Amino acid sequence: MLHDKTLAVVVPAHNEATQIERVIRTMPEIVDHIVVVDDASTDDTAAKVALLQGEDARVQLLSHAENSGVGAAISTGYLHCREQGVDVVAVMAGDAQMDPADLPAVAGPVAHGEADYCKGNRLFTGEAYRRIPRVRYFGNALLSLLTKVASGYWHVADSQTGYTAINLKMLRLIDWSRTYKRYGCPNDYLVRLNIYDARVRDVPIRPVYGVGEKSGIRLRKVIPRMLWLLLGLFLTRMFQKYVVRDFHPLVLFYTMSALLLLPGAMFGLWILGWRLFCGPVEATSVLFAVFLLVSGIQFGLFAMFMDMEVNRSLR
Repeated sequence: MLHDKTLAVVVPAHNEATQIERVIRTMPEIVDHIVVVDDASTDDTAAKVALLQGEDARVQLLSHAENSGVGAAISTGYLHCREQGVDVVAVMAGDAQMDPADLPAVAGPVAHGEADYCKGNRLFTGEAYRRIPRVRYFGNALLSLLTKVASGYWHVADSQTGYTAINLKMLRLIDWSRTYKRYGCPNDYLVRLNIYDARVRDVPIRPVYGVGEKSGIRLRKVIPRMLWLLLGLFLTRMFQKYVVRDFHPLVLFYTMSALLLLPGAMFGLWILGWRLFCGPVEATSVLFAVFLLVSGIQFGLFAMFMDMEVNRSLR
């Protein structure tokens, strides 16, 4: 237990036979339940977990018949813990890239009642830049910036980390059957949490690499899919939080920004192309393109500022 609250750790695992034993054996004593969700592994992951069940009574094994993605595995674990009435549920990956020593820091604010959801932040110190592969570091930084806009949690960074903890209240409020099933699940969770005004906190954690893990993430495929996902999540939050639940004028500011920026950018590119390949352009046309772009940027910035103010208390 942690601060008199029951604590479970959900471990999503797919083909982690080389790492899963390390994850389970290093699990801290404060953990009451270790829920391993085998996402249809084709190696010995499930067999190794089954053997460890005989050594550690805390270990529980749930299995998917088909590979559904890390988000689906986490949802399965969350639903199981919700049924058991566990107070605090953390998530630690099955590839041993999350330091067990950081678990009290990640789960502590939730157990204390200071936050509804807590997540690790590997970017908090300069250590992350030295440890995380450069391409993944900058990809993470870009997605974290865009997730701030999409989720409304402007104080949160390192959006892609899966080292998190959530309380029973939020487990019961969110419909986990509708959450994103694959790599973008942490971004999806943040948007859904914001719709319910959940308090979210970032805590520094140590990035762990070079322990035998093998990443299946291909940024060239992931980044475009994530950009599309974040756009959909942003629109969902705008509609659910600021139209359905309570109207806020920032929706109109974002709408005006989109209506001005897109035509302004297209018109500006057309003018540039005409000037480069055809000849002179009218000064009034240039001024009109600049007017559209500047006005669109201003509306967008005002909308972001209002969004920050609305969500300032959710820390």
